[in-house]
Amino acid sequence: MRAGVTGGCMWDFSVGRAMGLMMQTLPFVVLRMAVYFGITLAYILVTGAGAGIGFGVGALGDAGFQAGSTFWGGLIGFGIVGAVMYWAREYILYIVKAGHIAVLVELMDGKPMPEGRSQVGHGRVVVTERFAQASVLFAVDQLIKGVLRAITGLVRGILTILPIPGARQLTGILHAFLRVAVGFIDEVILAYAIRTGSTNPWGSAKDALVLYGQNYKVMLKNAAWLAIIVNLLSFVVFLVMLAPAALVVYLMPGAWAAGGFVFALLFAWAVKAAVLEPFAITCLMQVYFKTIEGQQPDAEWDARLEQMSGKFRELKARAFGERARPDASAQPA
Repeated sequence: MRAGVTGGCMWDFSVGRAMGLMMQTLPFVVLRMAVYFGITLAYILVTGAGAGIGFGVGALGDAGFQAGSTFWGGLIGFGIVGAVMYWAREYILYIVKAGHIAVLVELMDGKPMPEGRSQVGHGRVVVTERFAQASVLFAVDQLIKGVLRAITGLVRGILTILPIPGARQLTGILHAFLRVAVGFIDEVILAYAIRTGSTNPWGSAKDALVLYGQNYKVMLKNAAWLAIIVNLLSFVVFLVMLAPAALVVYLMPGAWAAGGFVFALLFAWAVKAAVLEPFAITCLMQVYFKTIEGQQPDAEWDARLEQMSGKFRELKARAFGERARPDASAQPA
């Protein structure tokens, strides 16, 4: 099932195949839902507990003091969960996201799941073989994101110098949009490392980024369409969740005024992270693997990325077991 327009396709992925792969990896989809809705529930419960404590403390003063202490109590509870999630992010990437990617890669290549092992357990084994520790995967992922930012910066730079009315204003909008689109691509780069079976994650990520760079127009076009689709669906979820989220806030002591909006955003984020993002990544994996088939990393693009991105130089140095060498003439990224 491909969507098309007159004269060509709007995108290069099969929605039907992506949905089929998502159904085949249902254990991981359920795991993602448990994790991300669990995080949302933690935000609601701890924020509510903080607001309740603040409400109780506020009883010692007047109505204004009580309203303020309720707000600050809820905000502190919200911040505590946010801090925990910040420190847990690399383990979520390692256990949930990368494991799902590993299984998706094998299913796309027609490989059967091994008998006697759960899908989630198999994904964890594959990821551990490629990335010995969560910290290694997280470090590789951060460098990949840095290089991708440099490539999208090149696209923004081209737009800026074009003689288009309002180009500078468009650049700001494009920057925000590309950040969303690129957010799907970093995990596709990780998928390449898993698919090639490389035990050198730095080297495989380097090659994958060069291949992405030499095909960036195709990849960004498809990422842009997926960013539109995912964000429209997330907005629909947000609107649907506004009413129940407002009810949750109403039940909180002191009725946290902005809470309904915040919690609806959290529910929309949970649906996006649990279901919509892996769907988008599955679509992009189709495009990436099909596009790079038969290609080799281009030396010209390798040199271009090395010049424009300090993160790429660091990735390349680690791939060869060296320390990154600073280059005063290169642009930091």
